[in-house]
Amino acid sequence: MENRMLLLVDMEDRPLGLAEKMEAHRKGLLHRAFSLFLLDGVGRLLLQRRAMKKYHSPGLWTNACCGHPAPGYALVDFAGLRAREELGVRAEQVEAAGSFLYYRDFGSGLKEYELDHVLVGSATGPVQADPAEAMDIAWVDLS
Repeated sequence: MENRMLLLVDMEDRPLGLAEKMEAHRKGLLHRAFSLFLLDGVGRLLLQRRAMKKYHSPGLWTNACCGHPAPGYALVDFAGLRAREELGVRAEQVEAAGSFLYYRDFGSGLKEYELDHVLVGSATGPVQADPAEAMDIAWVDLS
């Protein structure tokens, strides 16, 4: 897990300060996160299968892109940047669809405690997943 700063928040998503990523995950500190769901022009949802070297949930099929917005970035802008880096796609018309609290103790000394913002948008361009992030991708019909 790379060392970078996460934005700590309270349950109302008010910023409280910063913590190094590993510290936040060792101590289970509440931090801001996002989950990005992307659709194509015919209503299919883009999923990714997490790379086997991810620090938690390796090999899990999940949303198009998720992560922790860097301090100083607007949430939607950062999610679009990560979609481009992880999947090579342009995320467009991204809108907030809600948020939820997420807590999980992985039993390895790491905990995930997030105020996760759900974002939905469209994807344009061919998918070229970064193998360090995603080992596979799939477009699935919503039905």
